[in-house]
Amino acid sequence: MNSFRDSASALRTFRLQLAAIFLAVSALPAAAAVLAGSVLSEGQPIAGTMITASDPSGKRRETVYCDASGRYKLWLSFVGKVSVRTRALYYRDMLQVVEMASDSTRTLNFALTRQNGAAELSDSLPASAHLSTLSWSNRDSRAAFVSQCNYCHQIGNALTRTPRDVDAWRTIVRRMEGYLAMLNRREFEDISRTLAQGFDGKTPAVIERHPYHSDLAHAKLKEWFVGDGMSFIHDAEVGADGKLYGVDQGHDVIWRLDRQTGQIDRISLPDIDLPEGGVFSAMQLPIGIYTGKHGPHSLAQAKDGRFWITNSLSSTLASFNPESGEVRLYDVGRTHLYPHTVRIDREGVVWFTIAASNEVARFDPSTEKFTVITLPHDGFWRAVSDYAFPYVLKLASWFPKMNFPLMVSHHKWTGEGRDAFNVPYGIDVNPVDGSIWYAKLNANKIGRIDPHNFDIIEYDTPLRGPRRMRFDAQGTLWIPAFDEGALMRFDPRTEQFETFRLPLLAPNEYEVPYAVNIHPKSGDVWVTSNMSDRIFRFVPATGEFISYPMPTRVTWLRDLVFSRDGGICSVSSNLPAYAIEGGLASFLCLYPDGSPGETH
Repeated sequence: MNSFRDSASALRTFRLQLAAIFLAVSALPAAAAVLAGSVLSEGQPIAGTMITASDPSGKRRETVYCDASGRYKLWLSFVGKVSVRTRALYYRDMLQVVEMASDSTRTLNFALTRQNGAAELSDSLPASAHLSTLSWSNRDSRAAFVSQCNYCHQIGNALTRTPRDVDAWRTIVRRMEGYLAMLNRREFEDISRTLAQGFDGKTPAVIERHPYHSDLAHAKLKEWFVGDGMSFIHDAEVGADGKLYGVDQGHDVIWRLDRQTGQIDRISLPDIDLPEGGVFSAMQLPIGIYTGKHGPHSLAQAKDGRFWITNSLSSTLASFNPESGEVRLYDVGRTHLYPHTVRIDREGVVWFTIAASNEVARFDPSTEKFTVITLPHDGFWRAVSDYAFPYVLKLASWFPKMNFPLMVSHHKWTGEGRDAFNVPYGIDVNPVDGSIWYAKLNANKIGRIDPHNFDIIEYDTPLRGPRRMRFDAQGTLWIPAFDEGALMRFDPRTEQFETFRLPLLAPNEYEVPYAVNIHPKSGDVWVTSNMSDRIFRFVPATGEFISYPMPTRVTWLRDLVFSRDGGICSVSSNLPAYAIEGGLASFLCLYPDGSPGETH
């Protein structure tokens, strides 16, 4: 019986590998149309200008960057009536519509003009620039704001910087507490007042500088818009079939994108005997966006082709077979709150963090058994949270969407705020020894679990806010410091940390790096920024950061994954999606060396 299962698994693996080879070949642009030209202003080249072409439906976009001479070349994977836009800092966007046919080449030049007027300038600046208008009287309240008010969306974009009075901001901040923003009373009041005073509708007095790097001239970005204005596509994964898969935490949906055809499939998760909001029905949650019961959060694909998905709101783990479309649910237990990031070890065992109850779970697909590991409590008040929160949440379900747990929580009346909770967040598998590592977001720790006897060692991080971390091939752990705009490197052999500050567009701005991943061939570390519509590439050998501007305003990236055709892929999933320029979330892949088969 075991040999039969092994043979079947080997056959599935072979079929997936064959599909991947076919994908790599089919990715070559056989009959592409090409746009080429220059971008100048008063006769001078504008290096790094983004040239973005949209297909006739407006659902697919491709972007390249001008070189130091202001020249560009854009291979299109679509034809017809194509809209072409330029975008460069402090210059007005330009738009031209051209008719493109297969195998055609067209020259399209642009002469840019400077922006004129405060409103035009203000609208073009990223959220990070508008955040510079906030004047904080209390350092602790500012730190709480960065940590707790930026983790699902940008603050300072066109939607969130609308002038409001203090009472209106109190209502908004209270709603954000319904999505587990842990603030004490003083922080709540300081944040409400600071936002009311700082977001006054005036243009920020800041001068940004976008550094140009010659590598930009080789890069290409592809975007595919998906879902609706209420979609919250939390994580994406590149399947063995080359397709992109994303889980919509708001709608209980798996989205599947065929990058070659642009076809998007929607697979709904099965119903469950829970109310809207799942086991978190007592919380207010983002109204109108969380319409489901499961809240799928993170996904990873096993060698047999199945995806494993953490359902944060229903306390379940799901398996999804992309060939048959079958979805199965496995109940973790409803006192194990908010299954979060998932990874699969080299034995095929599924590991995931459980964020709101300070646990890590192990699931063996061969036996379909869970082992839930309680992590160290790290202090008295955190221990109170670990023990009490599941029961308070269950009792509070009698008062749906009233945030009752937060009204009675000790994080308010003790003044502990976010420090009253551990929040195990990112997780990864050390490729050298198979050990399991996790990050505690609020406790500012990383930890190691022995996968055999479950012994645990924890380390304090030198910077606050360790989030979605990854190992490189040598077993070095790279960790984004979300609260402090930096990248941390930890060597488990020496138990030593190094830190690297992310480059800013202006001295008084800040970044909130959410996730990292390490390219399997180059060893470069890719880092999300999320406040300035950029993505970073860090070169460990030189300590250099290379900044890639994103052409869509309000770009908020999640986990980063790599495709076989050279892409660094993610999903832009600002909460809510309708705040993103164009009003929709998107899958996206950045190709640092251009798409396969293209020349420069």
